[in-house]
Amino acid sequence: MRTLQVDLGERSYPIYIGGGLLSEAGEYFERHQLAKKSPVLIVTDDNVGPLYLSKVETSLQDAGYHTVSKVVKAGEKSKSLEVFEEIMTVAIQSGLDRHSVVVALGGGVVGDLAGFVAASYMRGVKFVQMPTTILAHDSSVGGKVAVNHRLAKNMIGAFHQPEMVLYDVDSLQTLPIRDVRSGLSEMIKHGLIWDKEFTDWCREHTEKLLALDPETLGYGLTQGCRVKAQVVSTDELEHGLRAILNLGHTIGHALEATGGYGQFLHGEAISIGMAAAARIAVNRGRDRSLYSDTKELLEGFGLPTTLPVEMNEDDIIAAMMHDKKFKENQIIFVLPVVIGEVEIVSDVTLTDVRRVIRELKEEGQHV
Repeated sequence: MRTLQVDLGERSYPIYIGGGLLSEAGEYFERHQLAKKSPVLIVTDDNVGPLYLSKVETSLQDAGYHTVSKVVKAGEKSKSLEVFEEIMTVAIQSGLDRHSVVVALGGGVVGDLAGFVAASYMRGVKFVQMPTTILAHDSSVGGKVAVNHRLAKNMIGAFHQPEMVLYDVDSLQTLPIRDVRSGLSEMIKHGLIWDKEFTDWCREHTEKLLALDPETLGYGLTQGCRVKAQVVSTDELEHGLRAILNLGHTIGHALEATGGYGQFLHGEAISIGMAAAARIAVNRGRDRSLYSDTKELLEGFGLPTTLPVEMNEDDIIAAMMHDKKFKENQIIFVLPVVIGEVEIVSDVTLTDVRRVIRELKEEGQHV
């Protein structure tokens, strides 16, 4: 098992990465001295619940915890105020108190949703992240929790750090290949923003990562989490450095919203967004290899790098205007400088964005 630490003073917490951890949830709860007299609410979805909910419940109950659960429909559409209210109702009816713990058992959607419940219930209770997807190696670390509005992604949320992240890599073996590819998009992102050697490692181990080779995947997830932990430890509330984690997200989030949170998986949209960011950087004078290398890397993992021709340019632009990264009439972009290094810029124009949208559509027609 591998252990990392997110250093945030009194809010510091560990990330445990290993096999069989869901069956040991009760032991970890006891290790972290989480209250046994108060109900524990487990939030999961209808894909993950049938596979792992009973395992976590049994472990916690054997350790003396009283558990209740709420199963939501899988998918981004559950990150809504309506589902948030449903979970709040369960929490109130089940008698959760200030010492209760909310558990997020699932992928990024469940983590964001359950985390926002924990941040809001009684003005904040403890919560534990139990990610079951590759994508969640990113979202489960750092304390960003939120729900979506129909106009924009993650617009309603908070910063609320977990007590711990319990990452059972055995749960990843049941993922569909599309979800595997989507999750690896965020792993690649961590290399692109911070670590060229890790990016090269991802390229060299593409086949093993896609095949979910346990040792390879464990190392990759640990390195991705390490980058996220280092960045978050430096800038918890995203006043500066943490924004580099948004590589690909400016356009990516707009694509998710434009697609009704159903056309693209998160990692797919971010992959297109990272390709777009590299293309914008090249259009602004960076070496052309920056775009071709980024595109080749992403496509090697079976990820999309072009835009469907039917996507409406104005709709994408409108969604970007509602994003948190649009402020004071400026679009905040993270652009690559070289592989492994990025910069945060605020002078990308709408003309630049429209140009790259058209270029990625045109490339898509020739695929």
